[in-house]
Amino acid sequence: MSVLIAEKIEMTQHFTDDGTVIPVTILHAGPCTVTQVKIAEKDGVNAIQLGFQERKASKTSKPLAGHLKGLQSFKQLREFAVVDPKQFSRGQQLTVDTFKAGDKIKATGISKGQGFQGVVKRHGFHGHPATHGHKDQLRTSGSIGAGGVQRVIKGMRMAGRMGGARSTARNLTVVSIDPQKNILYVKGAVPGARHGILLLQTI
Repeated sequence: MSVLIAEKIEMTQHFTDDGTVIPVTILHAGPCTVTQVKIAEKDGVNAIQLGFQERKASKTSKPLAGHLKGLQSFKQLREFAVVDPKQFSRGQQLTVDTFKAGDKIKATGISKGQGFQGVVKRHGFHGHPATHGHKDQLRTSGSIGAGGVQRVIKGMRMAGRMGGARSTARNLTVVSIDPQKNILYVKGAVPGARHGILLLQTI
C-alpha cells in the first residue's frame, strides 16, 4: 500500500498517444518524510505519520521540535493507517515513485466551503411551483414536520452551512507521474480548492 501527502495545483487536460483527451488534476505529491512509526503492540494502532512541506525552525514550537528531533520541521503532519508498519522507518523518504500509472487511489481533503445555502442547493430540493399561491416561496423548504412534535427532529434537512468538510474521492486513476518535479496526474476531480492538502492512498 502506497501513501503520500499532496498539494492540489490545478485541473487541466492530458492527451494520450492516440489523441484521447483526459481531464486530470495536477498534484504536487511529496516528497514526504516518515516522522513516526506506530505499532499496535506498543501504540494500539498500526500507522505511520508523514511530514510534508518544510517549515522554518524559528516557527516551530518546542513540543513539535522535540517530536521531530533529528528531522527537519514540517508544516503538515498527517497519519495513515497501514497494514505492516515495519516496512517503514523513521526518517524514510517517500516520493511520487511510490505510485505508478494505472494505480487506483483515493484522495481525502477538505471540500470547498460554499457558505450558508438553502435547501435547493444544499439538499437538492425541487422547490415549490412558481404560481398558484406560491409567491416568494419558490426555493423555501416548506413544512418541517408534524404539529404534534414540538421540536425539530434531529437530522432534518434544512438550510445551513455547506462544504468545508472532510471529503474522500475514491477510485481515482493515476494517469502519469513526473518524478523530477514530484508531480502526479490524476484522472478527474479531487476534493478541495487550489493549494489544498490531500491525503493519497492506494486502494
